[in-house]
Amino acid sequence: MDLEQEAPNVVTEPRFRDLVADGYRVEVVCKEAAYKKGPNWHGVWIMRAVSDEGLEKLLVTARTRTSRNDIKIREIKTVTGVISFLQGIGFSHADIPLEEGKRTELKLSGEELAASRA
Repeated sequence: MDLEQEAPNVVTEPRFRDLVADGYRVEVVCKEAAYKKGPNWHGVWIMRAVSDEGLEKLLVTARTRTSRNDIKIREIKTVTGVISFLQGIGFSHADIPLEEGKRTELKLSGEELAASRA
């Protein structure tokens, strides 16, 4: 089953990376408020790639679909996980919303784009 054809508003990580490299912004959305547990911050964040025209692509897992054949949204459960994901696609900084329902947008700078292609 072709995810792009089945659900055109979702992408897996490789396509997400391509979109960000092509100029899409990354929208970090806080789905559950962050809380501190020991030295770590926990919560639930999802990622979207958003074009300048407002086209949105939601990041989903590349794993097998759930038992009901649904697509699973990729959720990141720690601030460290969000930072690692953003750094992995080329960002040298992170802006992470900590309150449920809040969102931030990031766009790779020319310098970050050049570094990610090197």
